[in-house]
Amino acid sequence: MSDTLDNFYKKQSLIYKYVLYFISIALIVFFFPRGGKFKYEFQKGKPWQYENLYAPFDFSIKKTNEDLANERESLETNKVDYYTFNEQIFQEVLENYSNSFKNKFLSNNSLSNGDKRKLQNIGIEILDSIYENGVFEEKNLNETVFLIRNNTADRIFQKEIIDLQEAKASIINYINNYRIGNYKEELENLISSVLKTNVTYNRSLSDKALEEELSKISTTRGNILEGKLIIAKGEVVESENYNILNSLKQEFESELWKGSNYYFIFFGYTVLVALVLMMLFLFLKKYRPEIFINNNKVTFIFVNILLMVFITTMVVKNNESYVYVVPLCILPLILKNFFDARLGLFVHVLTILILGFVVPNSFEYIFLQIIAGIVTILSVSELYKRANLFISVGQITFIYIVGYFAFHTIHEGNLDNIELITFGIFLLNGMITLFAQPLIYLYEKIFGLVSDVSLLELSDTNSKLLKELANKAPGTFHHSLQVANLAEAAANEIGANAMLVRVGALYHDIGKMNRPTFFTENQITNANPHNDLPPKESAKIIIDHVIEGIEIARKNNLPDRVIDFLRTHHGTNLVYYFFRKQQEIDENVDEANFRYPGPIPFSKETAILMMADSVEAASKSLKSPTYSMIDEFVEKIVKGQMQANQYLNANITFKEIEAVKKVLKQKLTNIYHLRVEYPE
Repeated sequence: MSDTLDNFYKKQSLIYKYVLYFISIALIVFFFPRGGKFKYEFQKGKPWQYENLYAPFDFSIKKTNEDLANERESLETNKVDYYTFNEQIFQEVLENYSNSFKNKFLSNNSLSNGDKRKLQNIGIEILDSIYENGVFEEKNLNETVFLIRNNTADRIFQKEIIDLQEAKASIINYINNYRIGNYKEELENLISSVLKTNVTYNRSLSDKALEEELSKISTTRGNILEGKLIIAKGEVVESENYNILNSLKQEFESELWKGSNYYFIFFGYTVLVALVLMMLFLFLKKYRPEIFINNNKVTFIFVNILLMVFITTMVVKNNESYVYVVPLCILPLILKNFFDARLGLFVHVLTILILGFVVPNSFEYIFLQIIAGIVTILSVSELYKRANLFISVGQITFIYIVGYFAFHTIHEGNLDNIELITFGIFLLNGMITLFAQPLIYLYEKIFGLVSDVSLLELSDTNSKLLKELANKAPGTFHHSLQVANLAEAAANEIGANAMLVRVGALYHDIGKMNRPTFFTENQITNANPHNDLPPKESAKIIIDHVIEGIEIARKNNLPDRVIDFLRTHHGTNLVYYFFRKQQEIDENVDEANFRYPGPIPFSKETAILMMADSVEAASKSLKSPTYSMIDEFVEKIVKGQMQANQYLNANITFKEIEAVKKVLKQKLTNIYHLRVEYPE
């Protein structure tokens, strides 16, 4: 049992990678849309490159989205509207007329009772004529409408529809049909004053009728029988053939996923995704071993792949025409920022290969996304400069637009029918890509990674920790600035991360703040506190500045990549001065008490800092230095570190070490102003 547990603990990192691998495969396949993959690739305007294609089964020809949209638009334009006739309002109009007539003509003695009744009846007849189809609130421009009266819907024509204004204007025409002498104007005014609209638009019934008509729209137009020739080899895929092929593709993919085929398709997807992710693991193991052994970084890479696959598949499932809204170029941009360009591009290409299974027009998609990814890798640099990100996003958007133009001309043979919304999609993609900056900050907090943006903030000498160092240990602060300049120049020379080296150099000696006077650069008098201490205790104080520096860094939330410089800048070197003093007292000295705890440098950057720190500190002991003295001095220090095996774990070559030494010699020569001595 204990052996099993021991093996488990020894291989837990590898076991974690296996678990991550299989979980990622399962999630990606789960994200995929439920459908098979049509085995033929075709594009509109291009020749059919396969053998003659015959219908494998009966299927219907699907109408295109454009055809369906046109049918819907036609129905909406020519829809029949329903209006409701309000009988109660009509009765109110008649009652108001009767009351008004009595008030106006009752006291008129020039008219007999018979004439009054006749005149009143004429007004009622005119109102009956006007309200035959009712008075509408507003005119309807449709050819016909339905008028609901007494629970019956009657079709009436547009010329039979009148609104209130037309109704009042028609009164005089009706009156002229009667002989009523001098009372025409009075009767006209009376009828006009009581008119009201009594026909209102019935929205609910009209909408329901339209919905019924829309529901009757057929999504197909004709059928293709099994065995019929669909397209011959070499024949150009034109509009009609293209629609038939698309219909066959949709039918084939939906039918393929049914029944026992489901398991075979699921297995096929699983194998292909497993191969892609295996390539990623192999690449990391062979070319990026420092990332491969770090499970946190491996998880970070896989999380980004899963995130892009998830977002893209969700968009494809909802509306595949918006697939280019997904800012896939964020992936290489972020990975280049945290790691390097080659890894960023490799992961980007693998992610696109996975998405090629689910996106429409996979060839176009893969081509455009790879080109955009390459442009991202080539254009994005120094992301901490805000303008650089905007420029890069502009270039990426431009590439998308140019690619769309090219594919459109290939398919259509001209620039007609260009969909302007596509440009909006590309612009939206670019705007979302700008979200990379806050996303980088979020990833730093979640995964504990460090970007150039954070390094730039840490390199500010006005930061709280560096200000504290300048106040408590000004000599150490000045030494750190000098080392930072030397290390940055050396890093630029050999292509290392200059920003990271500079930040590491600025913070590498913060542990000296606890007891600054025990370090020579902070002593402003001739009194040396080490004179009152035994060599062993003095060595412990010197060595402890590494451990205390790590504690201070932890309390101030410095990233682990920066703390690595504090751990390694002395490696496992000997505190030689106090070791020799102890030997003068007692020859039997335990070296372990006078050695730094390590570890030794494990990267180019930490190796550069060790060289720059040792050379700068020791250069203070030079008196009247000459170029040959500096040359010999640098060679001696670096050679001693190499003989002490301090660079065994650092991936730095002899050629790069020589380049670093050359830069250090040149910089020290400039610092000490070696030049012709002028006479007094």
